[in-house]
Amino acid sequence: MDLDSLLPTSSHVDLYFRPSKRARIGASVVFRGREFEQECKQSIDVLPDECLFEIFRHLDSARERSSCAGVSKRWLMLLSTIRKDEICKSRSTSNVRMVEESKPESDREDESNGFLTRCLEGKKATDVRLAAIAVGTSGCGGLGKLSIRGSNSTRGVTDLGLSAIASGCPSLRMLSLWNVSLVGDEGLFKIARECRLLEKLDLCHCPSISDKGLIAIAERCTNLTSLSIESCPKIGNEGLQAIGKLCSKLQTISIRDCPRVGDQGVSSLFASSSCAITKVKIQALNITDFSLAVIGHYGQAITHLTLSGLQNVSEKGFWVMGSAWGLKKLTLLTIASCRGMTDVSLEAIGKGIANLKQMCIQKCCFVSDNGLTAFARAAGSLETLQLEECNRITLLGVGGALSNHIRNLKSLTLVKCMGIKDIAQEVTLPSPCTSLRSLSIQNCPGFGSASLSMVGKLCPQLQHVELIGLYGITDASMLPLLETCEELLKVNLSSCINLTDETISTLVRLHGGTLEVLNLDSCRKITDASLVAIADACLLLNELDVSKCAITDAGLAVLSSSEQINLQVLSLSGCSEVSNKSFPFLERLGKSLLGLNLKNCHSIGSGMVGMIVENLWRCDILV
Repeated sequence: MDLDSLLPTSSHVDLYFRPSKRARIGASVVFRGREFEQECKQSIDVLPDECLFEIFRHLDSARERSSCAGVSKRWLMLLSTIRKDEICKSRSTSNVRMVEESKPESDREDESNGFLTRCLEGKKATDVRLAAIAVGTSGCGGLGKLSIRGSNSTRGVTDLGLSAIASGCPSLRMLSLWNVSLVGDEGLFKIARECRLLEKLDLCHCPSISDKGLIAIAERCTNLTSLSIESCPKIGNEGLQAIGKLCSKLQTISIRDCPRVGDQGVSSLFASSSCAITKVKIQALNITDFSLAVIGHYGQAITHLTLSGLQNVSEKGFWVMGSAWGLKKLTLLTIASCRGMTDVSLEAIGKGIANLKQMCIQKCCFVSDNGLTAFARAAGSLETLQLEECNRITLLGVGGALSNHIRNLKSLTLVKCMGIKDIAQEVTLPSPCTSLRSLSIQNCPGFGSASLSMVGKLCPQLQHVELIGLYGITDASMLPLLETCEELLKVNLSSCINLTDETISTLVRLHGGTLEVLNLDSCRKITDASLVAIADACLLLNELDVSKCAITDAGLAVLSSSEQINLQVLSLSGCSEVSNKSFPFLERLGKSLLGLNLKNCHSIGSGMVGMIVENLWRCDILV
């Protein structure tokens, strides 16, 4: 067909056509006589990505971009690659300001604040979801915190998803990556380029991230204040050296189980004169005495220090760290599973760290009574002492430490210390420790009646008492402790299976006017008689746990009838004798309850549980 016959004969045509929407014709047109055919295909789909990108970046409204992102996966992924500075503003600055002010507050763009938090776990962690977060949060305050826990087994998070976050979320301040094996250095490169406000980075089980990615973060994210690295086999000394050199605002550092990290990397973090690191955790690293010497000399800003599983550090390393007198601000020290921690090094730490207030020693098999007593004599500022699985510590060492050597000690905790056991021979008791307010003894199988009697005489001012899993103590051995203490506020006797109602009766008779928290979990010999005593004498009790005790409906009836009881938390877990008959009693108690645990109360039917939940609507109920 001759197309010229369709054109006007005059060279000047002055015609007005009513504006109409143009048909979208994207396929090739084939003319056949006066008819033509077109392939039925949407025109937008045949445009290359470059053209779509150019179209999308002219959408200056966050709502418009979000709407387009919902059309298809292709559009979503393209929109997620557009950076904020690539978006073209079609109006003048003044007009934009007026339009933005006229919009609802939820529609205004405020990408710099970073108010929003998102967390993806397991199967939900995919690149597509990250792209949706990048596009969707840009106009709603901006993404500030992102946590990715695990990854989809078939469509897991990759560098592409992290790049989408980097492009769309320049306000990102905290990034946490756990168990994302497909994310590598390229993803961190993009984060480093676009997210200059990043302050906290957490990398755990990221086998594809190496020193290169960490160096990029150090070079561009100079506001970094917190860094945590765990089980990242490709991260070593070079990455940490860059962090130590370039991130002068770093305050918190945690490194665990990274085999390529050694003395050079750790020491470089503290070598700078401008080092401001206050909290340090070093666990399961191949470092030696040298690193601890550097920390002891240059860690002047450190307030919290944890050293765990350092198998290559000897007694000398801990001794030098304590004797260097550089840890002037250190107040909390935890040392666990370190063979170099001995009596000699413990005494040096006590002498050299003058402001130490909290000390925790776990699984240090070479610490004995002599080291504990020497440390107690030297550590004049110590307020809290915790000993866990230190099997060379005996009751004599504990007594020596308490005998006024530690003038300010307020809390003592002993956990699974097999050396703590009853002493057969008669011993001369040291002077009482009048400063101690909290005592916790947990799962020490040798701790029996004689030990408890000795502790009761040594600690007359206790307010918080935890005796957990101590099968050897009886009603008779509890009496001296209860009579010696002036006012008890919190008592935990869970899993002390030989205690009976007699102990509870004595406890509430002597301390019912001050007792606030009572935990009797798994004390199987506790019956309704204890609830009767509690209902009569406890004026201030707000938390009561009688899980797995011999409690029945009758006991709850008495407890609920007390006018002075004002419980906020009640746990009846595993009380098989509590049945549907307790509904009115629980309803009465529910007027003040904020938490109720009915888990494994098999005598309460499912229908009754529904009624309880409906009537106690203000209370959090665990069933």
